[in-house]
Amino acid sequence: MMGSRGKGILERLNAGEVVVGDGGYVLQLERRGYVKAGHWTPEAAVEHPEAVRQLHREFLRAGANVLQTFTFYCSEDKLEISGNVTNITGAQINEAACDLAREVANEGDTLVAGAVSQTPCYLNSQNETEVKAIFKKQMDDFLKKDIDFFIAEFFRYVEEAAWAVEVLKTSGKPVGATLCISPEGDMSGVPPGECAVRLVKAGADIVGVNCHLDPLTCIRTVKLMKEGLEKAGLKAHLMIQPFGFHTPECNLGGYVDLPEYPFALEPRVVTRWDVHKYAREAYNAGIRYIGGCCGFEAYHIRAISEELAAERGFLPPASEKHGLWGAGLQMHTKPWVRARARREYWENLLPASGRPTCPSMAKPDGE
Repeated sequence: MMGSRGKGILERLNAGEVVVGDGGYVLQLERRGYVKAGHWTPEAAVEHPEAVRQLHREFLRAGANVLQTFTFYCSEDKLEISGNVTNITGAQINEAACDLAREVANEGDTLVAGAVSQTPCYLNSQNETEVKAIFKKQMDDFLKKDIDFFIAEFFRYVEEAAWAVEVLKTSGKPVGATLCISPEGDMSGVPPGECAVRLVKAGADIVGVNCHLDPLTCIRTVKLMKEGLEKAGLKAHLMIQPFGFHTPECNLGGYVDLPEYPFALEPRVVTRWDVHKYAREAYNAGIRYIGGCCGFEAYHIRAISEELAAERGFLPPASEKHGLWGAGLQMHTKPWVRARARREYWENLLPASGRPTCPSMAKPDGE
């Protein structure tokens, strides 16, 4: 893992370094017209590489240490049921995504993570052999491109995630595994602590959560995973990449149950100041791989980098014109705006929605 690209993921984490992950791709690319909502398959890596490349570059500039391949839902069964009329193969997407991530990662001291996610096959058959064959096929595509490590992400069932880890571990590369679960556990009712234990026993070097629920809720879940590992006498690095929207109606299904999903989530978006708080609380909880998932844009990743600048020892290029805690506002022509150039103002602000009839909470579907 050493060489021209510097230290590998485990070397960084073993040294106690903060690793900043990247942000979300599918929601951003859907908004920009490159991804089909609901299906979220990643053929844009082949059809519109410039769009994917640009997002990678924005996250890198914001301070990300890792760029994940844009390969979410890149299994042949998912591509087929999503109406893959262009007949782009999973192998084509995997290889193109690896090339794009590596191209941009080489512009900084940044690692490339090959990402695999849940499959329709698991829900349809729960056949271990069939599911593992899908992961093996994707893993082999990634190994042709020599990615730095693997991430198994967005799994609602720990059983399927553990199968993914078992396959990816045969590569000899480090493996991270994140579940999209709540503090209540996975969709089979397996508690977070037990989920973490099962993932580590399957071979995961890094465990945590991603997507589905807001940052502070995800921290609660990772804390429960940490407790489970400690009780079992197991060790693993902790990772978190949450949903970039507020979901106070915490529920097992996560954001997909919200009536605003997926086209009216904007009023729920976390502010950069929310992300400062999230980054600090995640760090204080012992989590050292801190990033974002759907809804996390480059300025959110920059907020993580800025909050943890002292621990990391540097600020990212995206902070050059920004100024910490709104310092750039000191040059504003309006005195009441200049007065906002301070941490205390933004930390204590309660943003208004600006929507006169907007309810403070929603009733998630199915509850």
